[in-house]
Amino acid sequence: MPAGREQFPKEQADSGLAAYVTWQFDQTLCWKDVEWLCSKAKVPVLLKGVLHPEDARLAIDHGAAGVIVSNHGARQLDTVPATIEALPEIVEAVDGKIEVLIDGGIRRGTDIVKAIALGAKAVGVGRPIIWGLAVDGEQGAGRILDILRKDFELAMRLCGCTSVEELKKGLVG
Repeated sequence: MPAGREQFPKEQADSGLAAYVTWQFDQTLCWKDVEWLCSKAKVPVLLKGVLHPEDARLAIDHGAAGVIVSNHGARQLDTVPATIEALPEIVEAVDGKIEVLIDGGIRRGTDIVKAIALGAKAVGVGRPIIWGLAVDGEQGAGRILDILRKDFELAMRLCGCTSVEELKKGLVG
C-alpha cells in the first residue's frame, strides 16, 4: 500500500462512500508507473479511464496494450464527456497501434453497433448487468446479456451487416 494510505480517514464529514472513493485516488501515480507495470505484467495491460487522445498516445509510448475509453459512469465527475463522443478521436490517435475498448453508456444493441462502427474493438457493460443481478441474481444478469446480444444482432441486420467487420464509421451519423 502506498505510503500515507495505510488507514482510511474515518473523520471525513462526507458520506462514507464519497470519502472512500476520494481516498482511493493516488495523486503520485504517473506514466513511469504505467511503464513499470507494463514491464512486470505477464498479461496485456489496458488503461481504463482514457478520454483524451493525448492520453491514448502516452499509453502507447509507455507500453500499454490498449485503452478503455471510460468516464467511470460519470460518477466522480459529472461533467466529463460521454464515452461515445470521445471514442473517435482516441481511435484516430492510436492509429491501430493498440486496442481500443469502451465502456459507459452501453444500454442497447444499437449502442454496441455504434461503438464498434466508431472503432472500438469491444464494449464493457456494467449498469445493465447490475440491474439484472438486482432483479434476478445470476439469471437476471444472464438475461440482460441475452437481450443485449439479440438486440445487437437485430441492429446489425437492420444496418445490412452480416459480420462485425462490416460495421464501419459511415453507419453512424
